[in-house]
Amino acid sequence: MASGDSKIPVNVITGFLGSGKTTLLRHLLASPRLANTAVLINEFGEVGLDHLLLERLDEETIVLQSGCVCCTIRSDLVTAVRDLFSRRELGVIPPFDRLAVETTGLADPAPIVFTFMADPVIRHHFRLGNTIATVDAINGLLHLDQNPESMKQILVADRIALTKTDICDTEQTAAIKARLGRLNPSAPLVETAGGDFDPEDLLAADLHDPARKAEEVRRWLSGAEALADPTGEAGHTHRRLDVNRHSARIHAFCVTHDRPLDWTAFGVWLTMLLNRHGENVLRVKGILNVLDAPTPVVIHGVQHLIHPPTHLDSWPDGDRRSRIVFIVRDLDRATLERSLAAFNCLAEAGSKAA
Repeated sequence: MASGDSKIPVNVITGFLGSGKTTLLRHLLASPRLANTAVLINEFGEVGLDHLLLERLDEETIVLQSGCVCCTIRSDLVTAVRDLFSRRELGVIPPFDRLAVETTGLADPAPIVFTFMADPVIRHHFRLGNTIATVDAINGLLHLDQNPESMKQILVADRIALTKTDICDTEQTAAIKARLGRLNPSAPLVETAGGDFDPEDLLAADLHDPARKAEEVRRWLSGAEALADPTGEAGHTHRRLDVNRHSARIHAFCVTHDRPLDWTAFGVWLTMLLNRHGENVLRVKGILNVLDAPTPVVIHGVQHLIHPPTHLDSWPDGDRRSRIVFIVRDLDRATLERSLAAFNCLAEAGSKAA
């Protein structure tokens, strides 16, 4: 099995129709840091990369001036990724060390993420990187209110690229920033208008990168503090997000647990939660203090899909409590909190009885 360091990172670029995915992709591919990138897109004819064209290798593949390889997806994603990797190994196309997958504007990115987790051949050679969602500063609020696909794209994202701020007034830009911050508080927001941004702000430091996962955990833990009770009291704390209209049913909160968690009991609890309410558990991220484990365990999931847990070499800060950030729809924080505590108490009681 390939090590985590040798697997090719995959960045999923999603976003609603007209939100600027192609413009963002152009800027990313023009960066020397992404010179060895392969790109899978649904229909190459719809993508304005003409000024980057260098050589067409075949009907579906071109090499760009940056050295990147662009391919179309004419069948399913699994076939396209396997074929791309096979041609890389055979030397038919130039080698690449990163893969970017651009979704259609109406796509739910969760199944794409699941593909890279579930297919055994793909999983052997690739690992997930950050999922990036583009949001149009001018029309973003309208899309959020009228199109559920836009909401899903933002909630799945690890990074949010805010586009068209250069042609949007200050008040409207502030409004969409506030809305995005309430919907997905753990996703950093990067303004990308005009290409004046660092690609590393979108691509670097993800939970699946062995060299950067501690950095990513520290980043989203700092964001989780905003979801804590403003009184700063220890124990279980939360703050319901003040979302409106289309997103009134969606809220984010941080559950904390003071005592070490029994790993088996926690796994049963999370499995039951996702089996029953997976469609409404939109995102979950957590750093866990596990009983008899010297270092923390990190979990990360989207709806029914939970990534394999990872272990940090050390705690990122002095707080040893378990902290789990949820973004949910129509689920009550107090109920989740009570059920987790009950599972852990039962496990502790069973351990003492044994």
